[in-house]
Order: sequence, then structure tokens, then C-alpha cells
Amino acid sequence: MTTLTKAEERIMKILWKIEKGFINDILDHFPDPKPPYNSVSTIVRVLVKKDIVSFKKYGNTYEYFPKITKEEYRKSQMSRLLKDYYNNSLKQVVNFFSENKNLDVKEVDEVMQMLNELKNKKKNG
Repeated sequence: MTTLTKAEERIMKILWKIEKGFINDILDHFPDPKPPYNSVSTIVRVLVKKDIVSFKKYGNTYEYFPKITKEEYRKSQMSRLLKDYYNNSLKQVVNFFSENKNLDVKEVDEVMQMLNELKNKKKNG
């Protein structure tokens, strides 16, 4: 799956939230100052070409909707990140966060619990 630009991702986040909408519906979810209508329309058309967004035509108007879920995109990007920057190693990811992020004890405990559950699932399954 393709990686989205920041502008494309911003529009996708809105479409995932509203599920479907016209350009004006998308614009309504931008904070002021809102981007120009034509800029949003151009980005949406790019997303259609990338086969990430589709549309339903009503006369001269188009209602857009996402073809992929936020979860599908997130999984794709996390897989890419893991592969490209961490050699598909969860150990390297954990090491990165342990060295480069101020994690609180509660968060570490939660991660440990998740890893233990994953370990048990793999053993039994």
C-alpha cells in the first residue's frame, strides 16, 4: 500500500471520521483558516487515482468515501516502518523506545502484560 503525504493523510483522517462526504463536508472539518476548495478537491482526486478513495456521482457533484479503513492503513504503515527502520525486529523497536522515550512505569507494565499475553498465545496456539 502506498504511503500518503501529510496533506493526503489529513484528508483521509477526516474521511475516516465522517465516513463519506462532499468536498465542502471535508472542508467543514478543517480548522480556520481553511485550505482552498480547489486544493482539497485536487488532493481528493489524487487519493481516487491512488485507489484509496472512491466516489458516488450525483449529477455534477461527487460524494467521496474511503476504500480502505484507518486500521488497514495503520497496519500497512507500521509494517513498513518495522521493515524499513527496524529490520522486522520487535526487539529493536522495544530497544528504541526504552532508550529514546521517557516511559512511565505504568506504561512499561502494560507493555509487559501485552507481551506476556502474546507469548502465551504463541505457546498455546
